[in-house]
Amino acid sequence: MALATLVVAGFCTAFAALLVVAERYLLNYGQCKITVNEGARRLDVKGGSTLLASLMGEGIFIPSACGGKGTCAYCKVKVLDGGGPVVPTEEPLLTPQELADNVRISCQVKVRNDISVAIPEELFNVREYTATVERIRDLTYDIKELRLKLIDPPEISFTPGQYVQLQAPPYGDNPDSVYRAYSISSPPSDESHVELIIRLVPGGICTTWVFTVLKEGMEVKFNGPHGRFRLTASDRAMVWIAGGSGMAPFWCMVRHLREKNIARACRYFFGAVAQRDLFLTGELAGLSKELGWFQFIPALSGKDQSQWSGERGLITEVVDRHVPCPDSAEAYLCGSPGMIDASIKVLQAKGFGEKDIYFDKFA
Repeated sequence: MALATLVVAGFCTAFAALLVVAERYLLNYGQCKITVNEGARRLDVKGGSTLLASLMGEGIFIPSACGGKGTCAYCKVKVLDGGGPVVPTEEPLLTPQELADNVRISCQVKVRNDISVAIPEELFNVREYTATVERIRDLTYDIKELRLKLIDPPEISFTPGQYVQLQAPPYGDNPDSVYRAYSISSPPSDESHVELIIRLVPGGICTTWVFTVLKEGMEVKFNGPHGRFRLTASDRAMVWIAGGSGMAPFWCMVRHLREKNIARACRYFFGAVAQRDLFLTGELAGLSKELGWFQFIPALSGKDQSQWSGERGLITEVVDRHVPCPDSAEAYLCGSPGMIDASIKVLQAKGFGEKDIYFDKFA
């Protein structure tokens, strides 16, 4: 029985791969026209690619944190005509209202004929940048910081919390360029540089390229800025929760608030497994002493932490211990979907409303 199941599974996998190859190399959809925003742009593209890739090839950069794998749901656009039926990989990512409004996941829509779409006007202002890798710094054994010096255009303007999509060019066994999303960790006051905090993902195309191929002095491309994760304009107290490379937007935000002399009460909870997973702790501890309104609270969840005198436990447990029921507070979360979902449950149990919690899930 087990052998039969393996045989069937192997056959299905091989058949699916054959269909992908056949569509890519054998089927010819010819030239297709993409009409954007009722004629604001008209694009002639080669049929057969995804809508996301086709738009990106024409300089229209739709956000896509997962790089087109159909998991982040960031690349939503309205397909007004010619998109074909909604495919099973899209349905879990779309609400009933979005389905009724013809919203689609653009990385899952194939351009096989003329197609008409509507996208937010702001995406026309997203630019592609060329930069030089000025510095690569090891923050931990599996996290690097990239400092990129802009070449063309020479400056960028962004809001703390936004991200860019870094391009990994073809290398090794990867024949195509891919884009992956990384939050900007440098403050917006330095318009000529962008810093990114990148954690190695086993098997990840872009992170493997960063860790094994990318060197100081090389040129890279990225597009942006993207995203709506940002601080509100209120003066309410804040709770920040992050882990791993979720540090990036908060490292940007705290320095921006310091530069602008914005004294807004903030507790920043950062979770890690072991001490080797912690980074920027000295800098953040220094800011905790300098800024009366800012408190940095790192915590370790690993069992063997004999040399650690700080907070222990899952970051959600630490938040539960330290955060009181809010009189007037907002929460900002950045990191893995699991961590964010667990943190939201803790915060809501304490009285945080849905409208008081802002998050950026790293797909």
